[in-house]
Amino acid sequence: MIHITVYFSIPLALLMLLLALNVSRLRIKFKVSLGTGNNKALEGAIRTHANAIENIPILLFLMLLFELSGGQTLWLWITGSTLVAARVLHAVGMLKRIFILRRISAVMTYLLFILLPLLLFMQMIGGGTH
Repeated sequence: MIHITVYFSIPLALLMLLLALNVSRLRIKFKVSLGTGNNKALEGAIRTHANAIENIPILLFLMLLFELSGGQTLWLWITGSTLVAARVLHAVGMLKRIFILRRISAVMTYLLFILLPLLLFMQMIGGGTH
């Protein structure tokens, strides 16, 4: 079963929904149906949502592959917790314009893009992480 990846997909899906709703809210507020209408708040909301869409599905997929390949539970909890924390920090940093949160979350996300393929590689060559 894939219990751990599913567990982390729930808050991440809700985060993506909230970010999408925020874009819609701002589109209605500023009466902009396409693009940004040169509105900085809308532009930031769109980029925040887009960044989540660009990163979350790929990292969840890598987690899923690792879990399905029999990856160690501890590594799944570490990577899942890091992913949720990174994406929440990123959303807050983008929307509230707190650059240090964006920087921290970017480093966390990049580390996951290194760690998860490495864990998968180790799993596949037989070294495993059990």
